[in-house]
Amino acid sequence: MALLLKTLGLPDAELSILLVGDASMRSFNRRYRNIDKTTDVLSFSLREGQFRHLRPEMLGDIVLSVPAARRQAKKADHTLHHEIERLLVHGLLHLLGYDHERSRRDAHRMAKQEDFLLKILS
Repeated sequence: MALLLKTLGLPDAELSILLVGDASMRSFNRRYRNIDKTTDVLSFSLREGQFRHLRPEMLGDIVLSVPAARRQAKKADHTLHHEIERLLVHGLLHLLGYDHERSRRDAHRMAKQEDFLLKILS
């Protein structure tokens, strides 16, 4: 992650990563998004809201479901390591304000940035 943060011009930024199972991920998704099912990755930004200016170097939290990553890796025929990197990049971009659900244009912009960052990791 340090390499990605440096590439993005955020060498002093901090974030947390929590690896969980499907039950915990379903609980997070239900509690914070009102969606009662598991998902692969969730991001909780600290750069939004009333107190975002207090610690601007703190990006937020990424929660990643390892079982979901394992299923997706198998389906895509690549390694679990690659899938976890892909999900961490995706979560990081959400922390930075990217949102693929806003519009097609935003989805394209986010996908392009994901590809760029994944190439840096490979």
